[in-house]
Amino acid sequence: MITTFYPPYNFGGDGIFVHRLSNELARRGHQVDVIHCRDAYRSVAGRDASGKYDDHPNVTVHGLKSPFGWLSPLATQQTGFPFFKSTAIARILDKGFDVIHCHNISLLGPKVLEYGCGVKLYTMHEYWLVCPTQVLFRFNRAACIRPHCFLCTLSYKRPPQWWRYTALLETATKHVDAFIAPSRFSKEKHREMGLAMPVVHLPHFFSSAEDDSAPRTQGAAAEAAKPYFLFVGRLEKLKGLQTLIPVFKSYAKAQLLVAGTGTYESNLRRLAAGSPNIRFLGHLPESKLPALYRQAVAVIVPSICFETFGQVIIESFSQKTPAVARNLGAMPEIIEESGGGLVYDTEAELIVAMDRLLTDSSYRRTLGINGHEAYLRNWTPEVHMQRYFALIHEIRQRRLTATSTRGRTHSSGHL
Repeated sequence: MITTFYPPYNFGGDGIFVHRLSNELARRGHQVDVIHCRDAYRSVAGRDASGKYDDHPNVTVHGLKSPFGWLSPLATQQTGFPFFKSTAIARILDKGFDVIHCHNISLLGPKVLEYGCGVKLYTMHEYWLVCPTQVLFRFNRAACIRPHCFLCTLSYKRPPQWWRYTALLETATKHVDAFIAPSRFSKEKHREMGLAMPVVHLPHFFSSAEDDSAPRTQGAAAEAAKPYFLFVGRLEKLKGLQTLIPVFKSYAKAQLLVAGTGTYESNLRRLAAGSPNIRFLGHLPESKLPALYRQAVAVIVPSICFETFGQVIIESFSQKTPAVARNLGAMPEIIEESGGGLVYDTEAELIVAMDRLLTDSSYRRTLGINGHEAYLRNWTPEVHMQRYFALIHEIRQRRLTATSTRGRTHSSGHL
């Protein structure tokens, strides 16, 4: 696994998914090496990582750190080369891996796609291949439908990436056997934004910790005195929580519980000040989330950006809890295909959805069952591993066929 961020040196869902995938493979007997950049985390966070994530004994983690500190990821951001770390990466990959799976390599650079042999995969967790800011959130205000990349990059207080004006990315991506999109929406959006390479649709997964013996009475969780809706995620502007808070300030029928932290948190807390039915729970360990999902009336996903996948939605489905999501990005795809929730465009539609889920327990239960059945069909570790290895097998067979064809052509040329 090659990734810029890996827990605890991570911010969002990409690092968490790499951790889940690496350890799932390890539990199945595979040896997994993870390469990530500690300098990149420190350059963004301004501090060292805290907290601890356990890895299976079959997982070996290489947290790369350069004596040049923040200059290393800055040089990579500007040039696209893994400056000050290329030797270490090459040395690790010289072990001869069967599969090299790249994830978010934003601060390791596109050049790293050319390193090593074996089957090469690239999962498109965000939009880094087509967007300098990775998130297609123009000027940090709205989902991007008309790119202004140079000015938008400056608005994020980042220097322009000069390598994007060269052929580096086009050359490097030719070394990848399969690009993986976690949703059909992401696959189509990448094509729309100019990615010419073939893309495979392979959804993420979640390992459920469901306990059917736990009570499911609405509002029974210790965290809430009355029925509650749940928000889980990073507290960033593009996640849209600021659009929910005004709704709940005047919605006395239920609470809003917020699990997560982020750079926009202070703004959100100020917005929610004086509203006793809005509670910020801070960062919670994964072990605490299943009960919160299970007892919620529904999880609400109000993202105002083009999300590539709805990880929070499938986590909610794993606990038989429905989801209400904004009609944007990959969210409606998951909701509509599962029948496990509702989508909304306006605040009025959101309130109607909340009211129905609060008052119609039979309807809520039906959505929860639908979502859970879809989870079992599409998003369990077992389903993902079957599809994952089928993809790897297909690539190997394709390579063998190509090698055999070249061999016959070469032999024919000498007759």
